[in-house]
Amino acid sequence: MMLIAVVGCRPDRPTSKFELLPSSETGITFSNDIKETIDFNPLNYLYIYNGAGVGTGDINNDGLPDLFFGGNEVPSRLYLNKGGMTFEDITESAGISKEGWATGISFVDINTDGLMDIYVCIASKEAAKAENKLYINQGNTTFKEEAKAYGLNDSGYSTQVAFFDYDKDGDLDAYVLTNGMESFNHNNLRPIKKNNQGISTDRLYKNNGNNTFTNVSEEAGITIEGYGLGIGILDVNNDGWPDVYCSNDFITNDLLWINNGDGTFTDGIEKYITQTSSNGMGMDIADYNNDGLEDIVQMDMLPESNLHNKTMTPVMNYNGQTLRYDKGYMPQYVRNTLQLRNKDASFSEMGRLAGIHKTDWSWAPLIADLDNDGLKDLFLTNGYGKDITDLDFSNYAVGMNNPFGNDSVRKARIYDNVKKLPTISLANYFYKNEGDLSFKNVTKTWSQGPNSISNGAIYADLDLDGDLDLVSNNINSEAFVYKNLTMENKQQNTRYLAVKLKGPELNPGGIGAEVTLFYGNTIQKTHEYPVRGYVSSVDPVLHFGLGKRNSVDSLRVTWPDGKTQIQRNISTNTRIELSYDDAKTIADERIPKKPTLLQKADGTVSRMVHKENAYVDFMDQPLLLKMLSREGPGLAVGDVDGDGREDLFMSTALKDTSYIWNRAKDGTFKKGPALPQSWKYEQQGSILADFNADGRPDLYVASGGNELPYESGNYQDQLYMQQPDGSFEVSGGLPQINSSTATVNASDYDGDGDLDLFVGSRLKPNSYPVVDQSYILQNINGSFKDVTAAVAPEIADIGMVTSALWTDFNNDNAPDLIVVGEWMEITFFENQNGLLKNVTSESGMPGLSGFWNSINGADFDGDGDIDYIVGNFGENTDLTASEEEPLTIVAKDFDNNGKIDPILGCYVNGVNYPVPSRDALISQISSMKGRFRFYKDYGKATFDEVFTKKELQGAIRKEVTSLKTTYLENKGDGKFVHKALPLVAQMAPVYGISIEDLDDDGHLDVLLTGNRTDTETLGGSMNSSKGIVLLGNGKGNFQNTTVDVSGFYTLGDARGTAQLVTNEGVDFLVANNDGVMQCFTKKSPKKTILLKQNDTYAEVTLTDGTSYRQEFYFGSGYLTQNSRKLQVPDTAMEIIIFDSQNASRQGLNKK
Repeated sequence: MMLIAVVGCRPDRPTSKFELLPSSETGITFSNDIKETIDFNPLNYLYIYNGAGVGTGDINNDGLPDLFFGGNEVPSRLYLNKGGMTFEDITESAGISKEGWATGISFVDINTDGLMDIYVCIASKEAAKAENKLYINQGNTTFKEEAKAYGLNDSGYSTQVAFFDYDKDGDLDAYVLTNGMESFNHNNLRPIKKNNQGISTDRLYKNNGNNTFTNVSEEAGITIEGYGLGIGILDVNNDGWPDVYCSNDFITNDLLWINNGDGTFTDGIEKYITQTSSNGMGMDIADYNNDGLEDIVQMDMLPESNLHNKTMTPVMNYNGQTLRYDKGYMPQYVRNTLQLRNKDASFSEMGRLAGIHKTDWSWAPLIADLDNDGLKDLFLTNGYGKDITDLDFSNYAVGMNNPFGNDSVRKARIYDNVKKLPTISLANYFYKNEGDLSFKNVTKTWSQGPNSISNGAIYADLDLDGDLDLVSNNINSEAFVYKNLTMENKQQNTRYLAVKLKGPELNPGGIGAEVTLFYGNTIQKTHEYPVRGYVSSVDPVLHFGLGKRNSVDSLRVTWPDGKTQIQRNISTNTRIELSYDDAKTIADERIPKKPTLLQKADGTVSRMVHKENAYVDFMDQPLLLKMLSREGPGLAVGDVDGDGREDLFMSTALKDTSYIWNRAKDGTFKKGPALPQSWKYEQQGSILADFNADGRPDLYVASGGNELPYESGNYQDQLYMQQPDGSFEVSGGLPQINSSTATVNASDYDGDGDLDLFVGSRLKPNSYPVVDQSYILQNINGSFKDVTAAVAPEIADIGMVTSALWTDFNNDNAPDLIVVGEWMEITFFENQNGLLKNVTSESGMPGLSGFWNSINGADFDGDGDIDYIVGNFGENTDLTASEEEPLTIVAKDFDNNGKIDPILGCYVNGVNYPVPSRDALISQISSMKGRFRFYKDYGKATFDEVFTKKELQGAIRKEVTSLKTTYLENKGDGKFVHKALPLVAQMAPVYGISIEDLDDDGHLDVLLTGNRTDTETLGGSMNSSKGIVLLGNGKGNFQNTTVDVSGFYTLGDARGTAQLVTNEGVDFLVANNDGVMQCFTKKSPKKTILLKQNDTYAEVTLTDGTSYRQEFYFGSGYLTQNSRKLQVPDTAMEIIIFDSQNASRQGLNKK
């Protein structure tokens, strides 16, 4: 302790959180030196710079963690911790010999004698040189290599071994993560090898209980190939059996081996996870958001630098991606991924939203509390010896494609170019956990470490001062030892608890045990699985940062066999030991589950399936962010057949017939009348209403899409009039509308007692982002007249409209109009005596442009005016947008081929660069191949340098300043302020917006749906939302609730979300693009009031004297029309309903 105090008082101590200690101080001089030659370089040895790991553990039981560094060409080294961050190299005296090309390092007491042993993986194409090593601790700081005796001398191309008790017989078994050197390109598209034929198939060794192991891979079902680089153990389905996650490189899928509890495993990766990293490297599993569920972080190689990104990103096309899927490969993207675990055991990928997705060629992620504030941070290593991903090198390097000369001459030419390749040498990254699901890059403030090629890494409290130090194994430079200065720099708010486990006889380290801390409203949970990050094994002493806490309310440890022990009122800033001997078998006293807010009722809508056609928009416009032909379906609710039960219309895709779905007495929907020739149209939004005052609901359907030529008759919207026999016929009462339309919204804007229409144009087909005409249609005895020029001339070319809302935003009892869309501002039109005036500049909202998808309104804060939720693109994307650094697009037929070329620009590190890769740009504009001959030239070009000033003349230019789904608070008099909804609402594009008091607390809540999987192929799918429920507090603030509370879980690419009100409650219908309908029910029997067609809003007064306004919409959210029924709140005292002509009637009066 005296030494620690002296070191802590050094006058030259840096102000950063971590100090990189020199080898002269630590005694650690290990450097994983690799020397290239003409016969040994990245072109003929693929994994030359994959590096090796670090292991740590207390080999002499003195309480100090010791260190083992794996060596590739150089011998591995073992260092004994002498205290005070000084180490002694005892490699030779300990009996550690040069064992081959070492990769993964694992510390484990394999023979249960109370001494740490060391397992070293060896990689070689030659089996005779690939046998793994097991160093058995002899008790006097010496070791004896006995892998063969134990049956663990696996001779595959081993990456790492994880020890765990897969069969729950009490002892530790071994999973050997395996890679392989193929004779072909590892990314070649080919059938997946599933029957143990692949050289990269992993191995599972069962512990026989007598210090020997048996390979049981085949009988256990471990038979699928995968170029393994990372491994983690977790219980993904909470059944008490440990499962295995394998992070696999190149084309091979990651594997998630679900333990069946009978000695076998089944791959469940696609059941639980929707997308992974493409070049899966190291990984870690930990609960980073303190919700008691373990999350997964996985590394890849997406650069932060625009130049490096553009020089390594090859062409990727939708057809190629589809071929991959057809062969069984799952969605994989070149970026780090962060899988947030949901309460139903599924995962939502949110690496981009969390801000950790691009850290270049990365290896070891470690999730741990590095500043002791109670939140787990992220450290990761990166670097590579030669940038072999440089496309200028692979496509243009002299010698690669030059056929002249003999083999040795060509070989020399190629190697000359390899030597010229730059090294990818970067600083290792530090990310601070912000506590809101995101991380902040604090690399420059937390560390002053130099650039390096760092591979394996570990965390451990090397000096026992209460914070976690870091160690990395570096190529061609000495290992890094980062001393954590948290305790020295900030003593008061950095308390901690260290927990050492003393397990049962056959598992003395307690591997697999779960330790959970409870304090206040917080829990922290971790599992004892030391193999983490990349080819490394961290300190088995568990570390919990606790901020200001002087004590922990309780601690629970659950051992692998289910026995449990609990300690209470534990003081912090200490290290404790928990022994299995003190554990007890406790009866399972699970708290009965409370009913969820919503219950699934999919059986009522199971026959309703949306079917997309095969059109691929990217074939015509390769640079689109997403397809424009897959915007549906929408929904409309109404009592079509007059039986008192509300029926349903779901719009369909081109070439599919649409129907009215009639609700039967048993609550199910049955196919009713088909709509004439509906298969000719890509249907979008719709309105069910009596347009001609004959007492029967009619149907207006917008015709949109992007598949057909511009001004095709198949873009004509359809007005279906219901006939006396219940069938529908197409009316001739519409003007010619050849725009590709999306939303249709009805209101009596002119106060004459009938419903008029706003029809929003989505786009000009095959000409993105060119806008087409939107309309105001005036109802004249059931026929509609285009009055746009007279009533609202600005609406004609307002933009690429996605949604709109007729709403009285200024409380003057006249319906105003809010229009939202892609590359648009939220645009406010005030109704001034039947004319619509654009008052956006006076709203407090000018300049707030986005990829707005939807809008819905309600009086969330109970102040008597309407506030709004506006769905946006979300921030789980590589794109960013702000007022200072907007997302930009320019569009024009730059190459004069008759097609519009849309080019996006996005800021990267303060500079606006073009978004497309060079190859993608060339696929759109072939002449760019000559302008940017080399990838590096394109990588250096800013957005404004892609085209000349002359070329930009006449080009469309638009900007987006926000990607956040947003809450607009109405401040009165048509003025608004805005704020983003919680981060969870930003994890995917938001489409459906439903509003209801779901928890019956008197405050309105919000239900959101979304996702897109029809996105461009490099950025990848935006499908991390499983359906979101935000509970309101009545003041305009919202808090996320999890699926175990809400009961709300959506399946796919959700679009329209409708509310159908019954006497028993409210059904929430979710329409999924190219998928089956879903239904969720809120059981809350209440009196309902059937609304008249021209009712526009109600004033509701409650028993406590408070009141709020509720509007009634024909069209809201996304392509949706809800029930025209008003549920009467239990606490309602009086309800007054107003119609479009400002006449009122009493809906309820208890006064």
